[in-house]
Amino acid sequence: MEALDRCLRPIANRPVDITDPAWLSKLQAAQPAVDRAGARDECEALLGELVTAYGRGGEEVRQTIRRLFRDLPSFAWAAVVPIDSSTPSGLEAHLVHFAILDQGRDPRDAQLSLDGMLEAARKAGTPTHDVLERVAAMSNDEPVYPHWPSTRDMLLRAGEHTPA
Repeated sequence: MEALDRCLRPIANRPVDITDPAWLSKLQAAQPAVDRAGARDECEALLGELVTAYGRGGEEVRQTIRRLFRDLPSFAWAAVVPIDSSTPSGLEAHLVHFAILDQGRDPRDAQLSLDGMLEAARKAGTPTHDVLERVAAMSNDEPVYPHWPSTRDMLLRAGEHTPA
């Protein structure tokens, strides 16, 4: 994971010139970081293993995985779950990844990501309530940012708005 983080770091830390009128379209048109680094297969395989280990492991394993993602932010930023979040198994994998990221670098982005996942699942008719509760149970219950709920609470609150 450290080697992948080092490989992705120059891409993750590359400045974006927001004074350029076309900065957003350029950013959106750019190839994903894992592809630019030639590391898609390795990143997806490792992330898949970590998602599985997080779901099966105890609290000590989960804390270790969350710490790895905090300590290796370029990997955390670039690695994504390749499964569609609108399917039941895809939603669970995405929510476990969400729990691992533990709100990442910005809780507002985390909330938007969670909302997007759940919206896609609901539009597809995928039940969300039970998986939200299951993943919340394995999520950090300590607030990461002042004035923001814990990741567990974010998931539970999202589940309150979902029929059982």
